[in-house]
Amino acid sequence: MTGGDPPPGSRCARLPAALAAPGSATTLAATAGLSRQKVNYHLCALERHGLIELVEERRKGNVTERIMQATAASYVISPAALPAVAPDPARAPDPLSARWLLALAARLVREVGELIHGARAADQRLATFAVDGESRFASAADRAAFAEELSASVRHLAAKYHDEHASGGRPHRLVIALHPSITRRPGPTPPSAPDQPSTEEK
Repeated sequence: MTGGDPPPGSRCARLPAALAAPGSATTLAATAGLSRQKVNYHLCALERHGLIELVEERRKGNVTERIMQATAASYVISPAALPAVAPDPARAPDPLSARWLLALAARLVREVGELIHGARAADQRLATFAVDGESRFASAADRAAFAEELSASVRHLAAKYHDEHASGGRPHRLVIALHPSITRRPGPTPPSAPDQPSTEEK
């Protein structure tokens, strides 16, 4: 491996991205700089976890080439990947805790990921709803008042539409989060190149 080559582990991690278009272990080995056997091993692991899927099989002599493709354009790692250290919202509920907010977000990733997987397997559309926005508060007091009014409105709507005994009803998870927006200052403007003296003859 030369100084400019990425380590083998990072090359393996790029395999799902390389399969945005269908490919095989043979074609990926050439572009990833890995042996076909090693690429095939990682493709089997990715397929087992549902990150790639079989598109077609091509017969070449005595060999059957499996053509694979990524199942999504991007991925989010679920906390279920490390269950022993996954955050649990039930441990210390606190509406004003940023860590509890992260625990809720982690559960959201895990549960919605499982629902997407199940809906995909059943060839059904998953019913979800999300709102994303930004508000600018004049003061911390205004932010607190907004949170209180929002909570009251949600409690009112939940009480209005919740039906514990509806035949065929299904519980739905509701998560609302509020946090400061991240504002990044623009980097320094690079100095412009000095004017070059004209070489035109007068």
